[in-house]
Amino acid sequence: MPFLETDFFQRDVLTVARELVGVELVWNGCSGIIVETEAYAVEHDPACHTASRPSAREFVRSKPPGAAYVYFNYGMYWLFNLLVKDGERDGLILIRALEPRKGLESMQSRRNREKARDLCSGPGKLAQALAIDGTHHGLPMVGKGRKAGCGLKSSVLPAHEIVSDIRVGISQAVDFPWRFLVRGNPHVSVPHGKVKVPALPPKAIRQPKE
Repeated sequence: MPFLETDFFQRDVLTVARELVGVELVWNGCSGIIVETEAYAVEHDPACHTASRPSAREFVRSKPPGAAYVYFNYGMYWLFNLLVKDGERDGLILIRALEPRKGLESMQSRRNREKARDLCSGPGKLAQALAIDGTHHGLPMVGKGRKAGCGLKSSVLPAHEIVSDIRVGISQAVDFPWRFLVRGNPHVSVPHGKVKVPALPPKAIRQPKE
């Protein structure tokens, strides 16, 4: 399968987030099929880093579509995102879960887990399994500058059902249905319809802008 090119990431962030499901993420001898993503829009989305972090806004301004946005979450886990820009809505897409395909022994060693479903069934887990860290922040994943051995290959899955759901573990815009996943896949972080929404003040609940 061919690697994706820059124009894949020059569309609306929700379109890209949905269509990344089923794409193969290739990373330094390991790979997995993306089975869950989560979209964050640069504008009108208080849960996006750009709403509160000047560094995130500068990243969106200065980096090319398809660049890796990697950050340390709660002082515990690296999280791997991809930049979408120059389309209808710019944004960042969190890669939440993979179905492992290649390099299982390396992933098992890094995760100290044997079962495939324990390797990449969450954004922190997959970063650990693939050895993604802050040194990869800004790495081009498509187009010019893409590192050999890293990239995103066109969908390799047969026809499957992609569903949308609310996002996980956030305290702003909790009702945006901007998480996309393969229904029933055992490798997703949280099954469809199972996200627990914390009790929040009304201002945390905002309908997404069309």
